[in-house]
This record gives sequence, C-alpha cells and structure tokens, in this order.
Amino acid sequence: MRISQKILEEIGVELLRRAAIILPKDVREALKSAYENETSAIAKIELKNMLDNIESAEKLSKPICQDTGIVSFYIKAKEIPNFDELEEALRKATAEATKKVPLRPNAVHPITRKNPGTNVGEHIPNINWLPANIDHVEITAFIKGAGSENMSALEMVTPGLGVKGIKKFVLDTVVKAGAQPCPPIIVGVGVGGTVDLTFKLAKLALLRPIGSRNPEKEVADLEEELFKLINQTGIGAMGLGGKTTCLDVKIEYAHCHTASLPVGINIQCWADRKAKARINSDGSVEYLG
Repeated sequence: MRISQKILEEIGVELLRRAAIILPKDVREALKSAYENETSAIAKIELKNMLDNIESAEKLSKPICQDTGIVSFYIKAKEIPNFDELEEALRKATAEATKKVPLRPNAVHPITRKNPGTNVGEHIPNINWLPANIDHVEITAFIKGAGSENMSALEMVTPGLGVKGIKKFVLDTVVKAGAQPCPPIIVGVGVGGTVDLTFKLAKLALLRPIGSRNPEKEVADLEEELFKLINQTGIGAMGLGGKTTCLDVKIEYAHCHTASLPVGINIQCWADRKAKARINSDGSVEYLG
C-alpha cells in the first residue's frame, strides 16, 4: 500500500497531538481503579491530581506533562514499499507537531548538547518497522519522558538463576527507581535475545494495553506475579506510599544463547502516552484508542 507523504505527515502530527494530550482509555481506567481502591489518604490525593490533570489536558487541549518526551513511531504493516518517504514524512510531522501542539524541544546532540529545537535529529524520531501479515497499516506514536526513561536498566542475569534472577532484578530496579519515574508505573520487561534486542522487547511490551497478558502461560504468570510483588513494595503514587506502585507489568521474550540471560527493563510513568492510527486498504484513516 502506497501512502502519500502529505497524508503521512498529517497522520504523524495528529498522532503526536493525541499522544501528548489524550491519555489512552486503558490507562485512564487503570488510574481510576487505583484511585477507587486506594486506602492511603495522601496516595488518594495524588491519584486524584493525576485524574484531574488528564481531564484538564483534554479540556484545554494542552499536553498532560511538560516533558513531552522523545518521539518514537512504530509501523506495523505487511510491507512498506516507500520507507524513505515515510521516514521523511514522520520527521517533518515531528517538527511540525513541536510547533503546533506544542511539544517541548527535548532532542539534543548527545556530545555537544546543541538543541535544534525541532525534536528531530540523528535517528530521532526513532522509527521502527514491525512486519505483520495484515491488509492495513498501523502507526503508533509513543512519547516518553526522561524521568521514566532514565530508570531503564540492563542485567546479564546468570542463566542458572533463571526466573528467580529475573524477578530479583525487576524488583531491585523498581525499588531503586522509587519515586523518580512518577509512579504508579508500567513496567516493560524484555527477556532473552541479545543486549540490543532485550531493550527493544522491553519497549515493545509497553505498547500492549494495560491488563493484556502474554499468550504463553508461563510468561503471563510471571507478569502477574511481578505485578503483585511490585505493588507490595508500598512505594505508591509519586513515591508517597499506598497500594498502587504499578499499573501493570508486561513481558516480551526472545530465545537466547545457552550461556546468556539478558534482561532489559523499560519503565513508563503514569502518563503512558501513545496514540495509534490505522490506514485501511481503501485509504481511509481511523484513530484508535
């Protein structure tokens, strides 16, 4: 399916607007449930502040958080015949959204720290193609602030430690992060593969809706166990205590070398900002979630 650059630019800008301003329904419902079930007075206040913030952002058409993050796009399609054009369109869309939404210009040169002011630079926005046997194209915009991204962690777990080693690393990482990633958090975990792949898997896990479970029972059971254990830490909303430290844990895995067990963790803050569009084979566009 060939899509014009103009259409792709328009979709990219709208996705970034929605991602920055409108929190997905699954995240809003999870936060509302956490508020209703909370027994700590101070945690309840913090969760209410989050819910009020979500409502105000949508009403005023302003970003939910001042840190509008680094931009990533995920393209799911059977094939992308005009990838270069798509990349150019999404880079233009990012620069345009930075002015229009507006997005805070966060992307800087890593050595010189010079800021082009557009959120566009070398390899940014980060554009990923996810091959899939579908008859349409899905584009997901994912923006992620530094407060949560900085809490990412990698461990080359000793293979002999197995699941116990994975659980210990996840819990240690969450406890060390404490209030810094603005809990209640969503925890993406990549297990196996190689060093680069395990982090990619961790971030891909964050794209799944809250409450979804890995199709493999053993992995789903581990997601549930970690979810319960993290909420037993008592870190709570914004690190001030309470029942809900974590809204969900999601795991993706890859087979790995027999002598290796890499585990990557990518934590997302309560403002789990992403937006998805579907471009149908007839050219029509649907914005999802």
